[in-house]
Formats: sequence, structure tokens, C-alpha cells
Amino acid sequence: MNLPNILTLLRVLMIPVFVILFYWPTPRSNLLAACVFILAALTDLLDGYLARKLHQTTKFGAFLDPVADKIMVCTALVLIVEYYSVHAKDFYYGINLCVSIPAIVIVSREIVVSALREWMAEIGKRSDVAVNWIGKWKTTIQMIAIAGLIWRVNEPIIYASIGMLAVATVLTIWSMIVYLNAGIRSMRD
Repeated sequence: MNLPNILTLLRVLMIPVFVILFYWPTPRSNLLAACVFILAALTDLLDGYLARKLHQTTKFGAFLDPVADKIMVCTALVLIVEYYSVHAKDFYYGINLCVSIPAIVIVSREIVVSALREWMAEIGKRSDVAVNWIGKWKTTIQMIAIAGLIWRVNEPIIYASIGMLAVATVLTIWSMIVYLNAGIRSMRD
């Protein structure tokens, strides 16, 4: 157990705290839930950086890190879809679709790319579907958008976050196409 792995485990442990805060019926619970989500996103950056910098990459960390990320993001997406569906009448017509459709695309992409990476690893071509700059930008914009939709401090933040979620969705599709193209090239070989 090293520091990067501890940070990854901490991120997993933050998930139930995040869910509890999301539903806690107090005026500041949405701010606290957003802070926990942001802290989890920052630990994702930090654990990867430290693992490389300190030469502490492990098989356990390589497995748990993407799992922790996907669980955190998917949990957050499920919660915001539910929130904006239940409270749609408090916003503009169709806000639930503006949150639900990107969530479906993002979760679907995660499943497809995870399966593709697993298959590519089996045939020894895992590096062909390594994370690229599109995926990094997608993740950054997606995390900011989700944090804003969790925080929901005011309508401008909510609408800006929906706009960022739309950008993240476009990048999600783009990155999935890039990864699928690499997979298709490997299938043809």
C-alpha cells in the first residue's frame, strides 16, 4: 500500500459520503456534496501524478484507479439525472433531457471504452487505446460540469454547467470514436 493507492481508496470511500451529502436536507448540503466530488476529482489527478513521479505504480492501482473514477462519475450522473428530473418544473422545460442524454452518452462511452481496453489488453495492444488529450479534456470539462450541477448555487451556474456538459458530451463521443478506430485497426490486423 503506497500513497497513490491510499488516495485511490480514499476516493472510493468518498462515494458514500458524497451520496449522503447530496441527499442531506440542509441548505449547504449541495455545496458540501460538490466539494467532496471536487476533492475526489483532485485525488484522481494527484494519485496518478504521484504514482508516476514516485515510481509507485502498482497493478492494484492500475486496476482500482479507473474503477474508482467510473463509480464516482456514474454515481454523480445518476444523482443529477434524478435531481433534475424530479425538479424539472423549477427550471426550463427540457432541463431533464439536457442532463439525462449526456449522462446516457457518458456512461455508455465508459462501458464501450472499458470493454475495448480490456479486449485490447488481451491481444497485447493496450497502449493503442491509452488515454489521450481528448480524453483528458473530456474528463476535466465533465468534472467541472458535474460539480456545477451538484452545487446548483444559482441558475447561471446550472446553465453554464449544462453547456459544459454538452461540450463534454461532444468530446466523449469524439474520444470514443478515436478509441474505436484504434480497436478496428487492431481487428483488421
